[in-house]
Amino acid sequence: MDANQVEILLVEDNRDDADLTLHALRKYNLANPILVLLDMKLPKLDGIEVLRQMKSQDATRDIPVVALTSSKEERLMLESYKLGINSYIVKTGGDGFLYESSF
Repeated sequence: MDANQVEILLVEDNRDDADLTLHALRKYNLANPILVLLDMKLPKLDGIEVLRQMKSQDATRDIPVVALTSSKEERLMLESYKLGINSYIVKTGGDGFLYESSF
């Protein structure tokens, strides 16, 4: 990988949300370490299980993970932090690419 390239894994089940996220990342030319943006409400394997598996593997344990989700369920947020998520961001709705961080 070139020193100027950024490698980000986006896990999102909504194509429109994925496209919007990728557009914003390209627009601001973000230079971050390897990062996972994780939707907590995936149709087959939920975000908690993805996070649990990532944090249990040596190869993925130290990758920063940010929940980028429409779920405001406190249970999901608390469990995510217990498992080692770096941030939990709740999408605010259909008003563009605005998010509110829940800490």
